Amino acid sequence: MNRRHCAAAAITLVCALGLLTLPAQAVAAPTPDSSPSPAASAPAAPSGPSSGQASSERDLEKIRQEIETLYRKAGAATDAYNLAEEQAKKQSGEIVKLAKAIVDGQAKIAELKDRAGAQAREQYRNGGLPPGAQLVLSDDPQLFLDGINKVRTSQQANKTVLAQLTRTQEDLETYTQDASSNWQKLESNRVRQAEAKKKINAQIAAAEKLESQLEKKERDRLRQLERDAANRAQSAWLATRPAPSTGVSGEATAAGRAAVAFASAQIGKPYVWGATGPGSYDCSGLTSQAWAAAGRPIPRTSQEQWRLLPRIDIRDMRPGDLIIYHADASHVGMYVGDGAIVHSPRPGRHVTLAGAGSMKILGVVRPDK
Repeated sequence: MNRRHCAAAAITLVCALGLLTLPAQAVAAPTPDSSPSPAASAPAAPSGPSSGQASSERDLEKIRQEIETLYRKAGAATDAYNLAEEQAKKQSGEIVKLAKAIVDGQAKIAELKDRAGAQAREQYRNGGLPPGAQLVLSDDPQLFLDGINKVRTSQQANKTVLAQLTRTQEDLETYTQDASSNWQKLESNRVRQAEAKKKINAQIAAAEKLESQLEKKERDRLRQLERDAANRAQSAWLATRPAPSTGVSGEATAAGRAAVAFASAQIGKPYVWGATGPGSYDCSGLTSQAWAAAGRPIPRTSQEQWRLLPRIDIRDMRPGDLIIYHADASHVGMYVGDGAIVHSPRPGRHVTLAGAGSMKILGVVRPDK
């Protein structure tokens, strides 16, 4: 790779870095089991009744379930958005590092070529003969003996310069290839973000439209139905919850207590998808920031928290552990003890305490295991 081409690649990458700060317009070539369908991208008109038509508990319960489903789908898309955003940040950082490495490599090659040129000019000044040939032709024994070390030093210097030049050129080529690969990944993540954002907005808009069609008394009753469903699920979970393992302490660690204290202090703040505080949070934004405040950084999304953090038996959970919900790991709450969690539920709601069994539990992970 010649100097002009490498410099051009470096300049192109450095200029492109200006694009990295532009806000992503959405995300998420969703995970395989959450790929958008036509209905997800552009939801059909809500099937719920218009104002005044929800005349029975059955109608309202059906609407409640439909709204819950829409928000769960929005939650899964939010996880995809957050993951793609994290990956995009990582790729941006890698491109910045590689661009700097390319610029530094160009400077190193220029320096090595200058050194090689200086050696060539020195040889020219000596009549065009290499030092070894000059020694052989010398008729001065003392000069021959004194020059042996100079010959060896010069030969070693030449080899060193050539080896460094070759290695730097190879590194430069690798940096350029890596930068190109990272740029492609960055663009792919932006596409995924755009798709996920579209899904999130579509699902939330559909849920909000359903609820807005109800009269105030029906919306109030809908909230009560939500609470009733959560209470039934919690009661069923408490009735079947396995007893703690023998000899296992349920006491939180110092880090766990710090995480619980942080999460609890956020109660009352609104849910906003993609938010990590300080004024609002989504579900995994709350848990990831709580553990970061406790000095234990964890993955950003609930799905990555489920995938990467150590899993424990639900019988052994203690305050600070994270409970992952739903089959797609699309929601997370922090266990605070006494069968309760603190979590950020969904759009239109606030960070709150809830029963740990009020949603379907997938499993439990422990950040400080």
